[in-house]
Amino acid sequence: MTIAGKGIGLAIGLLACAWGLPAEAQEMLAPPSEVVVADAPNDAGNGLRITWQLSPDDVADADPRRVLKYEVIRRWTEPAADGAEGELQERRSLTAFGETVYLDPDCSTKQDYQYAVRAIGPGNSASAEVVGSGATRPVVNWFDFGRTGFLGILLFVCGAVVVCTELARRGKPIYVRPIAGLQALEEAVGRSTEMGRPVLFVPGIVDINEIETVAGLTVLSTVARTAAEYDTQLEVPTSRTLVMTSAREIAEAAALAAGRPEAYAEDHIYYVTDEQFGYVAYVCGWMQREKPAACFYLGKFFAESLLLAETGNSIGAIQVAGTAEASQMPFFVAACDYTLIGEELFAASAYLSGEPHQLGILRGQDLGKILAAALLLIGSGLVTAQAVVGGDGLTAAVEFLKRGILG
Repeated sequence: MTIAGKGIGLAIGLLACAWGLPAEAQEMLAPPSEVVVADAPNDAGNGLRITWQLSPDDVADADPRRVLKYEVIRRWTEPAADGAEGELQERRSLTAFGETVYLDPDCSTKQDYQYAVRAIGPGNSASAEVVGSGATRPVVNWFDFGRTGFLGILLFVCGAVVVCTELARRGKPIYVRPIAGLQALEEAVGRSTEMGRPVLFVPGIVDINEIETVAGLTVLSTVARTAAEYDTQLEVPTSRTLVMTSAREIAEAAALAAGRPEAYAEDHIYYVTDEQFGYVAYVCGWMQREKPAACFYLGKFFAESLLLAETGNSIGAIQVAGTAEASQMPFFVAACDYTLIGEELFAASAYLSGEPHQLGILRGQDLGKILAAALLLIGSGLVTAQAVVGGDGLTAAVEFLKRGILG
């Protein structure tokens, strides 16, 4: 092809392109301006914040629009296979028109990044790139100021516990609501003594690392002491060896505290098996043979709760149960005489011992729960008002509760 032929072909191609594109895209888009890259606040060093000024062609009420979106491009360098520094780039985001901020959440504190922004119009026409203010590296922020509200709640709860504990040590009386299940401990052990039958204590079927097991063992101390005072046999089958060891220590200490060390019988506190239903089969069989007059189930229970409680009910034993497992509470409530529900099990130690520091901790925790309930009511009211009335003030308050307090 001759030079004249190539020129004619180029002219035809340009005319065809111009004919195929919309008229508004045939003019070069004006680029955005003032691209600024800065560290994202209140993060763990993994974010950069990129801001820019809108393109002059990004007009809010334009129809049709010349700018449809903004493209954010990230560039950085990494060592290549030959040891030389190689530049890499990737498109990080396509933000909508009218937007002037992009938060890049996937950065490293060991890398410098450079960003460029350009406007994108119809037909993927693009403006010239505008490069940001030099290479920037994110930094770790040691304090998230957006969570200041949560810090305030934490300080309030800790301060309430400290103040209430100190007040209890100085002799200020702290009222604890009477718990029927704990008041019935002495009655149940006394009934066993009168009938000449043993007392059964089941501290759940999980290990000592569960807080419910620990709460159950604190009640065992009172039961063991009462049984030692009344000279009644106490039977404690366990499904974990560590729980058995702890129960033996507690029962021995309780017998010493009662002034009757000879009442402690190590052979009656023993390990059965880790298997859930193997353990239940043994305990239920023992209950049918020995017919204890009082049964205590305090700890963490699962499907075995109803089997144990129904067996105890069938032999006519007085039964006291306690667990924080919501799914097992109905079975204990239906089959036992007294049931400690949820928090009552964890409050048992303070209730039974009456020690000032435990009562102070209990009161401080209650104040924290009152605060949580108040925030729940306030949050529900604000969200409802926002949905009904609307307004920027209500929206800001809801966002503060969601991010600053709830996280």
